[in-house]
Amino acid sequence: MQLQDLATPALVVDLDVLEKNIATMQERADGLSVSLRPHIKTHKCVEIGKMQLAAGATGITVSTLREAELFAKAGFTDMTWALPIPLDSIPRALELARSVRLRVLVDGPEAIEALSSGCKRADQVLPVWLKVDCGYHRAGVDPESDRAVDLVKKMTDSVHLSFDGILTHSGHAYDVLGLKQLQEAAELERNVMVRFAERLRVAGLAVPGISVGSTPAISVARDLQGVTEVRPGNYVFHDAMQAAIGSCGLEHCGVTVLGSVISHQPGASHFVTDAGALSLSKDRGATHAPETRGLGYVFKGLQTGGGLEKGLFLSSLSQEHGKVSADEMSLIEGRFKVGEKVRILEHHSCLTVALFDEMQVVRGDRVVDRWQVLRSH
Repeated sequence: MQLQDLATPALVVDLDVLEKNIATMQERADGLSVSLRPHIKTHKCVEIGKMQLAAGATGITVSTLREAELFAKAGFTDMTWALPIPLDSIPRALELARSVRLRVLVDGPEAIEALSSGCKRADQVLPVWLKVDCGYHRAGVDPESDRAVDLVKKMTDSVHLSFDGILTHSGHAYDVLGLKQLQEAAELERNVMVRFAERLRVAGLAVPGISVGSTPAISVARDLQGVTEVRPGNYVFHDAMQAAIGSCGLEHCGVTVLGSVISHQPGASHFVTDAGALSLSKDRGATHAPETRGLGYVFKGLQTGGGLEKGLFLSSLSQEHGKVSADEMSLIEGRFKVGEKVRILEHHSCLTVALFDEMQVVRGDRVVDRWQVLRSH
C-alpha cells in the first residue's frame, strides 16, 4: 500500500527517521557513560520498545501503571514507573512486581509509609526512587532541604523498601531556546543531582543511582559525570516543539498525521482537514519561540524532506475538523483541493500518538507495517 492510499486521519511513522533517532540517542548515552531507560509514554508501542532494547536500552520507563501492565504482558521485565505513586495503586503495583522488576517513585512521607505497610502485608520488598525537583517545580523534593535527607533515611531504614536512588526530570528545558541554553539546563540538572547525592553520602546514606530525564537536555548534554541513567522519551519521534527550541531539526521529526482536505471554499484563506482534536494535540508548543504558530504545520507534499509550507499553520481544532490558515490567500489559492491529502506536523508528538489506536509505518511513500498503540486510558 502507498501512503496516498491510507484512510484518514492516520498516524504515520517514518521508519527511517525512527531507526536513526533510536540509534543516535543510544550512541549519546553510551558516549556519556550512562544507561538509557527510555520513556515509552511517547510511543506506547511494543515494537518500538523492542527496538530500543535491541539498540542497548537497559529497561523502560512508564507513566501509568496500565502501561506497565501492558508492557509486562508483552515480555518487558524491567521498568520504572516515573510518577509519584498514587496510594490506591499500591496493591496493583505490588501484584505486578511479583512478575517483573518494577521501580516506583515517591516524593513524600505519605507514600513511603503506605508503601512500607503494603510491602509488609504482601511480604515483598519494592525498589523505590526519590523524586527530586531540579528546577521544573512540578513535583519532587527540594534537594537543599533537610526533609529530602530525612525521606531517604526513612527508605534506607525500611526493611520493606529498597532505596534505588534519586530521580528527576528537567522539564524546564522546554522553556529555553538554542543550544547554549539547552546545554546550561542539562548542566544545571546534573549539578543539582550530583550535589544532592553528595549531601546524602556525607550523611552516611548510599545512593545507588542518579537518574535524569528530558529529551532536550539529554540531546545536547556535554557531561553527565556522576549520573548513572537517563530517561528521555520524545526523542524517538521528536516534534515541532523540539525543532523550535533547537534540540532537533525537522529531518528528525518522525511522526505526522495524514489528513484529507474536506473543505476549501473559493476566496477563503484557509482550508479544513478531517484531522481534528481527536487526531492532533491541542498543545501550542514552544510559545516562547518567535516562529511558533498555532497548533501545527503542513509539510510540502506527502514527503517530509521538502520542508514545511511557508505561511501555513494549523489555526484551530474542533472534534473532527482541523483548520489550516494561511498568512496570505495567495499561499493557498488554487491549491489544496478537496480530496487532497496533507501531512501535518504536530507540536507535541506524545499527546498526538495517545489519540490513536495504531500507527502506520512507512518507508518513503510505501506503507510497510501497522503497529498497535497501547493506549493506557
